[in-house]
Amino acid sequence: MQCNIDRRGRTARIVVGAIVELIGLGLFMLWYLGGPEWVLWPAIGCVLGGNFAMFEGAVGWCAVRAMGFRTPL
Repeated sequence: MQCNIDRRGRTARIVVGAIVELIGLGLFMLWYLGGPEWVLWPAIGCVLGGNFAMFEGAVGWCAVRAMGFRTPL
């Protein structure tokens, strides 16, 4: 994996990933404390997506850019 984003893009991906991760953990806690069953799947998706975004930011690589699309950051 070759670095394809700059410092701003890396920071944005880490921040967005952390926010999505926190949302996922909040949804998981809602499910755990007796919320509706369907909340578990969005919680898992948010946790995995947040982890992937933080990984992209940490290594300086963007999957969307690697596919050839231009991103604003």
